[in-house]
Amino acid sequence: MTMPARLPLGTVLRCCGRSFLLQASWNYDRLQNLGFLYQMLPGLRRLYGRRLSSALLERYTVYFNTHPYLAPWVAGTVLRLEADHLENTGAGIDGPEFQKMVMAPYAAMGDALFWGAFRPLAAVIGLLLAIQGFLWAPLVLLLVYNLPHLLCRCGGLMVGFRQGLGAVETLQRLRLPDMAIHVKEGTVILLGVLCALLAERGCGHQEISTGWGLLLLPIILLFAGLARRGVTSFVLVLTTTVSLLGLAVLFRG
Repeated sequence: MTMPARLPLGTVLRCCGRSFLLQASWNYDRLQNLGFLYQMLPGLRRLYGRRLSSALLERYTVYFNTHPYLAPWVAGTVLRLEADHLENTGAGIDGPEFQKMVMAPYAAMGDALFWGAFRPLAAVIGLLLAIQGFLWAPLVLLLVYNLPHLLCRCGGLMVGFRQGLGAVETLQRLRLPDMAIHVKEGTVILLGVLCALLAERGCGHQEISTGWGLLLLPIILLFAGLARRGVTSFVLVLTTTVSLLGLAVLFRG
């Protein structure tokens, strides 16, 4: 039987929909394995029929843990490996072995890009719009964050099934770690804009010239230097909090 080069749209949608439940069945022993198998079931049934053998299902109850948005990339490739196995054109690696190989690097890339980059970016954009009085700021926040990960979920499943092991090279060419760095840099710039706007509004509320805000520049440069020298964020936040409380007590007195 010749396997299709692409999964039918209905199967893709069912697998993508189930990917949102990847973390609905965590367990201490094998973490996301049940959620991952549940996500792949529509694809496996497309390949093997409605009644799946217990041996096939047991193969995919092994330990699995990766970033939830990149799990469909793994699932698509695993389904392609299963399809190649049925046609006796396998690449010498089975699905569980592939899972074990890629789940850690995929997790690292996904955490850095989505948790560490897109989520702060979306929050800062939402705050910038909110302080300007735009009521649709929460909607923009959700769109900025969710559009990339939805594209990654559904697109990754299709790319994984179409390209098989080649999907790993495709993901490498996307250079997600570099993308995460650039997004973080953009977020820092927007944070500077946000702080400037808040400072300007605060000075205006207190009837203070906005020029006094420039006095904070040396302090900002000092904190940036301390951060580059390895001072932890906790120490910087604690120092800022204590300093602000001290100034408040001084001026109130």
